[in-house]
Amino acid sequence: MSFAKDSKLQMLETEIEDADEAQAFLSGLLHACGNITKNSEGIRVDVITDFKEIFNYLNKIISKLYGENLSLEISDDYIINKTIYYRIKFPIEITMQVLRDCGLIENGSEFCFTNEIDKNLIPSEETQKAFLKGAYIGCATSSIKLSELGSQTPTTGYHVEFASHKREFLDGIHEILQNFNIISKIVVRKKIFVLYLKDSENIKDLLALLGAFESVMELSDEMAKRELRNAVNRQVNCINANINKTIEASLKQIQAINYINQKIGLDSLPEDLQEVAVLRLANQQESMEELLKLSTIKLTKSGLNHRFRRILKIAELLKDK
Repeated sequence: MSFAKDSKLQMLETEIEDADEAQAFLSGLLHACGNITKNSEGIRVDVITDFKEIFNYLNKIISKLYGENLSLEISDDYIINKTIYYRIKFPIEITMQVLRDCGLIENGSEFCFTNEIDKNLIPSEETQKAFLKGAYIGCATSSIKLSELGSQTPTTGYHVEFASHKREFLDGIHEILQNFNIISKIVVRKKIFVLYLKDSENIKDLLALLGAFESVMELSDEMAKRELRNAVNRQVNCINANINKTIEASLKQIQAINYINQKIGLDSLPEDLQEVAVLRLANQQESMEELLKLSTIKLTKSGLNHRFRRILKIAELLKDK
């Protein structure tokens, strides 16, 4: 199951009892995935969704607000990219009332629909949360993938988005999110408007606001895993870099010592340099710290480095002759 769908299921665990909040939820849902059509029977509104679990939740709301029941249907026409889409049909008798109550018809008009959010529906924080929940369930998606194994490297970042053909609707969501100090941005992607959140803390705040607390915990756990994994990777990279430096330094030292030995012999070196040259040849893969442990020479790491620099300098002078 996807992260987005799992979070939506968690949001459905809490029923909306307050009528104003239920109306705000319905408005958010219809703005997000409502479909308005007109035929010989009149104006009809449906919800088109791949999230069929919303049906029972929505049916309870319609029953409470309008005393009617919805119907659910599916056909081959609603299978897109192997994703099955469902049509939740509203009784045509209540369609116009639903559209008016949800702020989808402009005041004083019968058939002039609006894409703007009716702020009269969301005067309080609770109604704003309900509207956001409806919008999230209606059109939110996420690329977040949780690690199944501790060693598994995730291929995605943190990303939640709302996609819509209606810029005014997303502008309204952006404004509501700002009221809760949640930062979002809007872009245009292939003629579709997209409001997105990429900051993990903002995403957690949104999920907590809408009641998906288990997803908040899962995301926090995922963030901790990734941070630990990144810390380990940084340490491994640092260790590898140090190993490479040690190997490189050791090779230069060995090459210099062998060159000196070929040209003038190690016996020609001062006694203190002979000691470290023999030590290095006998322990070619060891680091400077290990050489000090293996040696009977009373030297600091700085002192040992100084002697090797003198050996390298002697080898360079011999090559210049």
